Amino acid sequence: MRPVVSEIKPIGHYSPAIVSGSRVYVAGQPSVDPATGKTAEGGIRGEVLMALSRVETILKGAGCSRENVTMCRIYVTSIKDWAEVNAAFAEFFGDHRPARIVLPVGDLGGFNVELEAEAELPGTEAL
Repeated sequence: MRPVVSEIKPIGHYSPAIVSGSRVYVAGQPSVDPATGKTAEGGIRGEVLMALSRVETILKGAGCSRENVTMCRIYVTSIKDWAEVNAAFAEFFGDHRPARIVLPVGDLGGFNVELEAEAELPGTEAL
């Protein structure tokens, strides 16, 4: 098991991602712009795309891309945003369709979206 080195720095005592065997586990990423420290602009769509962009940056540190993502867990403050979350997810991934779950939760500390992901290291896919 090894931590992934990334330009996205955690705000607590955890790794942005861990590689274990052929799997990459990305810790929950908020919809905060790492350049400004502020919640992404553009409503729910902008927040989802920012969280996914953070995940993608971390995955690059493990040698992966968005096409290697197998599972996402999306935490939202309101399930009423499901359609916008779904549209942003589809925009980001295109024809690639990882498994996912959208979970309504309480307060997320000032943002409306947090996203975690799992990916398969390239070249290790099961036959």
